[in-house]
Amino acid sequence: MKIVFMGTPDFAVGALEALIQAGHEITAVVTQPDKPKGRSGSLQYPPVKVCALAHGLEVFQPERVKRPEAVAQLRTYEADVFVVAAFGQILSQEILDMPRYGCLNIHASLLPKYRGASPIQHVIIDGEEKTGITIMQMDAGIDTGDILYQKETAIFREDTSQTLFDRLAVLGGQAIVEALALLEQGALTPKKQREEDSCHAGLITKEMGRIDFQQDALAIERLVHGMNPWPSAYTSYQGKQLKIWNAMAQETETGAAPGTVVAVGKQDFTVAAGKGLLRILEVQLEGKKRMSAHDFLLGVLIAPGEKMG
Repeated sequence: MKIVFMGTPDFAVGALEALIQAGHEITAVVTQPDKPKGRSGSLQYPPVKVCALAHGLEVFQPERVKRPEAVAQLRTYEADVFVVAAFGQILSQEILDMPRYGCLNIHASLLPKYRGASPIQHVIIDGEEKTGITIMQMDAGIDTGDILYQKETAIFREDTSQTLFDRLAVLGGQAIVEALALLEQGALTPKKQREEDSCHAGLITKEMGRIDFQQDALAIERLVHGMNPWPSAYTSYQGKQLKIWNAMAQETETGAAPGTVVAVGKQDFTVAAGKGLLRILEVQLEGKKRMSAHDFLLGVLIAPGEKMG
C-alpha cells in the first residue's frame, strides 16, 4: 500500500521500520518540527525524522498540520492510508477524510481503556495485568474511533514504563503490518468503543512521582516502576531529594510508622509503608549519580529508625 506515515518519538520508529520491511511504499513521513536542545540551542531531529532520512524518505514538518498550506501539501502525496503513531498534533476532519482508507492510529493500550497521552505509565501504576496495541480508525475525538485490530501483552511485576514501552513499540509495528494486510483483504470489522469501559490516561507530571509512604507498599512499587525512567518516583532524605529507581514490596508488617527505615542490609534498605514494607534497590541522591542501593550504602550511613519523606 501507499502510506503517509505520521509520527514523532521513539515509539513510532518501530512501526515505520516495520512498514518499510513489509514492503509498503512510504510516500512521505510527517513529523514535528526540529526542537532546540541543551544550552547551545542546536536543533535536534525527532527520532522518526532520523529514521526517515536513513531510508531516503521525504520528510514534512509542519508547525500546525491543520493549517491550509499544510493540508495542501498533504494532498500532494499519494496515499491509500495515513498511519499515525504518537504524532503529537490533532488532525482535522479534512485530513482524516483524505486517504481512501482514512487514518489509522497505533495506540499503546487496549482501547477503550487508557485513552490519552500516557497509557504506558498508567497501566503499570494502576496494577493492570495486561495491555497492548490498538489499531484504531481515527475520528474527530481523542482515541474514540472504531477498533480495527488489537494485540495483547502481559505486564510483568518487574516491568518499568521503559521495558513496557520497548515491548509495545515492537508490538505496534507487528500490529499495523498485520492490520493493513487484513484491511487490503477487506477482512477488518470496525468495532465501536464502549464508552462505559473507557478511562483516561492523562499526561504524567513530576509531582505525580512524589512517594506517599502512607500508601500500600505494592502501590508504591508500581509507582516507582511506572515513573521509571521519567520523571522518576522520589522522596526526601535529610533534606535532599532521593529518587527511587527500583523497589520491591513485601507483605511483612512491623508496626513502624510509614516512612521509617526498619532494616539496612548490604544490598538494600527497607522502609515501612501504610501496609507492608518497601525494599529499596536502586536510588539517586540529589546531586549524585543513579546507583544500586548497595553502592549508595557504601557512602551514606542510613540507620533503622530514620525517616524518609
